[in-house]
Order: sequence, then structure tokens, then C-alpha cells
Amino acid sequence: MSLDLAAAERFVLTNGRLIERHRLAVLLHGGSADRVLATLRAYRNPDGGFGHALEPDLRASHSEPLAVQAALDVLAEVGALQDPMVADATTWIASIALPDGGVPFALPAAADAPHAPWIQPTAAPSGSHLTFALAGLAHRARWSYGAGTEPQRWIERADAWCWERLEHPDRLGAYDVKFALEFLDAVSDDDRAATAIDRIGALIRDDGTLPVAGGTADEQLTALQLSPDPGARSRALFPAAAVERELDRLEADQQSDGGWTFDWGVWSPAQEVEWRGRVTLAALATLIAHGRLTVD
Repeated sequence: MSLDLAAAERFVLTNGRLIERHRLAVLLHGGSADRVLATLRAYRNPDGGFGHALEPDLRASHSEPLAVQAALDVLAEVGALQDPMVADATTWIASIALPDGGVPFALPAAADAPHAPWIQPTAAPSGSHLTFALAGLAHRARWSYGAGTEPQRWIERADAWCWERLEHPDRLGAYDVKFALEFLDAVSDDDRAATAIDRIGALIRDDGTLPVAGGTADEQLTALQLSPDPGARSRALFPAAAVERELDRLEADQQSDGGWTFDWGVWSPAQEVEWRGRVTLAALATLIAHGRLTVD
């Protein structure tokens, strides 16, 4: 194996944010999730949402759906989806969701904060792929909010939003597909999820990739990005040989400085280094999950 684990760890310790350093300690050394949670709370706002550039492409201090998704992903990663921050964040999402349950990609106030050029807030936002992502995370958390509560009503509306769009897979973009698969991996209805996953499979190229329309020239989502969990329902879409090829490529993509990089646009030095910390952690986690790397 060509991977240099020591160099990868050194890259994160040299360049990563504090939260990524604590996440690395959990991943590689069985470190305490409490430090991750304490650091994550610094990105939290009094309204229960998250901001403060937790998601590197949107550097707003106020709460944003992208930052909430990033926070819930971290909580899922460290096995803390029962933390009260999840319920508070879901309540915030319910407060900004559209009447049909859709969650906007960015709120209008994001226009006043530094943000990537592909984040285009509008005065009348529409539901985005974040609806799939956040609904999927809500299913993974299995919180019981109680019938008639605003978070529960939002989850029910968001589910309907997701299932309706899954009836028309030809209308889904690459990131819609990625997060739709996360949603389908999380819901409890096995048969309905399997049927929807099978329909989505027609969109994926034979090599297991999906091009990102409107992205950079070579931007695409790979089998490991579309279905990172080897035990997920969605893994049925990807032949074992394609997954092994992607694992080989992932190992080979380690950069000379020890970290990994990404294929979407770079628009800020801080955004680049912060994303590289995150994708380096993701690469290590994927290799560990697939038995390509063993840790303490």
C-alpha cells in the first residue's frame, strides 16, 4: 500500500482546523468525542443552527442549512446523533423550511457574507439537495419529537418532498443523487428504498461515476463519494471491482504534503486548506472502513 498515514496525520495537524484535529484523534487513536462536541458548539448559534464557516464555502456567522448539515455529519461521524444539538438543529431547520418541506441551499442573508460563486442565495429560495441530506440525517438520528410538533411536521413534509422527487430521477443532478442515496440508506422502508435506488442506478456511468453539471472540467462524484459506507443499501449500485478501483485511486491520490485535495473550485486560501483537511479525513475514514488501513 502506497499510503503514508504518518504524513496524512501530519498534514491535518499542520493545516487542519481544531475540529478536524479532534476528529482525527477520534478516527485514528480512539480519542474522546467530547472534544469534538465542545469544539462544534463554538459554531453553534443561539437559535440552534450553525454557522461561522463550519462549511468552508459559506463563511456566514449566522445559521445556514449548509452549516447545519456539516454539523450533523460530524455528530453522526462520532456517534453523537442523540446529542441535544441534533434536536435543536432540526427545530431550526423546521423554522426555515419551505411550506412543502424543502430546505433552501442558502438563505438570502448569505449574499452579504463571503461565499463560493456557486452559492447563489435568492429572495425566494427553493428546496435543494440539502432536503435529502437533512431528512436522511433526521432518520439516522431517530429522534422522537412527538406528533404535531414542528420538527416532526417538517420531517413528514421533507419525506414527501424527497419521495416525490425520487419518482423523477432524470431530473436529479449529481449532488441530488449523492444525498438522495444518503436518504435512501437511512429510511426504514426497505422495499421502497430499494426500488428508488434501482431507478437512480440508470444515471450512473459504467465506471461508477457521475459528472457534476456546471462544475469544473473534470468534476465528478465517484462510487466512494456516492456510497461511502460498504454496508449501505446503495452499495448495490456499484460492482465490487469498481469500488476496488476507486480505493486504489483514492490511495494514489494522496498528495506529496500528505493530504488529499478536491476537484471543485478554489476561491479562497482559507476555503482550500479547510476543505483539504475535511477531504483528508474523509479519505482516511473511507480507507479504514474498507479495510485498506488499520489504526490503533
